[in-house]
Amino acid sequence: MKLIVVKDFEEMSRVSSEIVLGVMHRNERVNIAPTTGTTPVGLYKIIVERIKNKSYFNHVHYYNFDETPFRVSKKEGRIITNLRQMFLTPANIQEKNIHPLDQSNFMTRDQELAEFGGLDLVILGLGEDGHFCCNFPGYAKFSQKTVEIPLQGKLYELYKGVFAEEKEIPEALITMGPSAILASKKLLLMVSGKAKAEICKQALFGEIKEDVPGSILRTHPDITIVVDEDAASLF
Repeated sequence: MKLIVVKDFEEMSRVSSEIVLGVMHRNERVNIAPTTGTTPVGLYKIIVERIKNKSYFNHVHYYNFDETPFRVSKKEGRIITNLRQMFLTPANIQEKNIHPLDQSNFMTRDQELAEFGGLDLVILGLGEDGHFCCNFPGYAKFSQKTVEIPLQGKLYELYKGVFAEEKEIPEALITMGPSAILASKKLLLMVSGKAKAEICKQALFGEIKEDVPGSILRTHPDITIVVDEDAASLF
């Protein structure tokens, strides 16, 4: 594990962008799984400016690693919609390079990725409860590949605050499990803010256990973790 502690969110974004762009500049097909949320906002602003409308990045393909589908509406899920808004559309990524994960293809996603050489990079954030992707404490199993996670109990209560209408809350989430994520050639984990200081310490230096799903990430042979000083304040 390579741990980089930087001053603030802006520096985290800059350092992370160089890592991502280094992978994207390879002269062969590149498969990247980007994340959503607030953590990568600065990263995407930088990358959009660097890659927009540049044909020499047409070999880069994008795969969302989790999805929360709408139960009633016949539209794309929340994750791919957010990725389009945050990054894919501003960067003018061609549709043929975007590979949404959804209820129709999650069972074949691992095989599909293997056929195209696997993921070269997964960009990750860390939740305050230690989750990554949709691998939440109490639901994630380290052995899982790409799976459906029933939306029940505490997880259902969490997503009641995510969907504007309760009727749209799905019966299950879709996510690449820990085993599928660890199969990627490279991981980039970004963590920012004092609110994540305690879980960041647990994930990076505590016991590796399913109660802290993010703790398994540090076992990857090529993971770079970029943490700002606030998130690293308890190290």
